[in-house]
Amino acid sequence: MIFSLKGKVALVTGSSRGLGKGIARELSSAGAKVVLNYFNDPDSAHATLDEIRDSGGIATLVRADASDPDQIKQMIEAVTDKFGPIDILVPNATPLQPQKPIEEYDAEFYQQMLDFFVLSPFHLAQAVVPSMKVAGWGRIINVTTSAYHAAFPEFSAYVAAKGGQIGWSRSLSVELAPHGITVNTVAPGWIPTERHDNDPKELKDSYFETIPAGRWGTPTDVGNAVRYFASDEASFVTGQTLCLTGGLTPW
Repeated sequence: MIFSLKGKVALVTGSSRGLGKGIARELSSAGAKVVLNYFNDPDSAHATLDEIRDSGGIATLVRADASDPDQIKQMIEAVTDKFGPIDILVPNATPLQPQKPIEEYDAEFYQQMLDFFVLSPFHLAQAVVPSMKVAGWGRIINVTTSAYHAAFPEFSAYVAAKGGQIGWSRSLSVELAPHGITVNTVAPGWIPTERHDNDPKELKDSYFETIPAGRWGTPTDVGNAVRYFASDEASFVTGQTLCLTGGLTPW
């Protein structure tokens, strides 16, 4: 099987629904044992777990706040006890991302963005990199955004944190390359998921008209890109950001 992940263990944070669910499903279909992580939506989390298992996948479910260092440590320990060391790490958990003028943001909200998009990947990486180094193989795939490249207005907190995540990934990719560990990022454009159900229709229609591919991206599209980066076929690809926009140039 091309892009096979058989025998690998993958942790996807924030994977009860949306992009995280799509990523987890694709990694599972490639043969990985998948660790689903959630914090606020147990019904969706258990439904996703059942869906993966019903399709023949091997998966487990862990509740943890992916922005809390102590809970991250406990999650990694629990996963390692059950499945063994983590081979593939996909930091995907995200809070709400309201767009506001700069005057309406506060430092607390900026800090929350940094906690999720810079510090959470940092704490997760610190927990899994030692075993990846021992194995001489590992994959860290961050989920960022094409909005960083497009520099959207009234989105400064989110875009700043995602930019930090991209820079962090690039630096880490060079540091870990000698150990057989790659670090890449996928940067989706606007891909409507459950969190966008109440977004104005006119806003969605306006964005859709700019997509050259003539269709919305899907969580499966993102999952396929993550699967590629996670595979042996991508072993010489590191420090890269892949924009998933259907041809919409984000810069």
